Amino acid sequence: MSEENEDVPLDESSDVHDDETPAFEEVEEQMDLSEHVEPIDPLEEAIQRAETAEKEIAYKDAEIQNVRKRLMAEKSALIQYGGMGLARRMIPILNDVDRALSQVEDDDESPIAQGLRLLRNKLWRELEADGIKAIEAKGQEFNPATMEAITTLPASEQFPAGQVIDVLEPGYMYKERVLRAARVVVATE
Repeated sequence: MSEENEDVPLDESSDVHDDETPAFEEVEEQMDLSEHVEPIDPLEEAIQRAETAEKEIAYKDAEIQNVRKRLMAEKSALIQYGGMGLARRMIPILNDVDRALSQVEDDDESPIAQGLRLLRNKLWRELEADGIKAIEAKGQEFNPATMEAITTLPASEQFPAGQVIDVLEPGYMYKERVLRAARVVVATE
């Protein structure tokens, strides 16, 4: 103990109280908060919890419905456009047959020429049955959504600016989607 504390007598009956220190009664009044806080009714608390749970359930239900709708849309797109990969692989084969036929005379009735024509027609019918259409480009207005401009040539009376002069490689649509853009020559000013 320090010397200062030894000199001061401790008297339990003495009232050591300065103005800054609150009296015991004041502290007791401040600590008694039960008078100011209203008790929570268990029924009211249960109702609040139930309302909160109902809101959460409604949000989760809406989320489940949104997921279902998205999955149904994805499933529909997969069914509708599921053959697009096969169609994309068949188009180069069709183009190869077309290139081979371009080397055959129109009046050639040899078995090879007839076989190529038969193969080309049958392949094209099957592709059309699956929803493939050729993009009509020659003489049309250039459309960047379905065409790819490979080169340009000066415009003329026959082909005004912005019109397709020639098709270098045909383009195809698969239902409503571009399977392959037509590669074209476009007239410019």
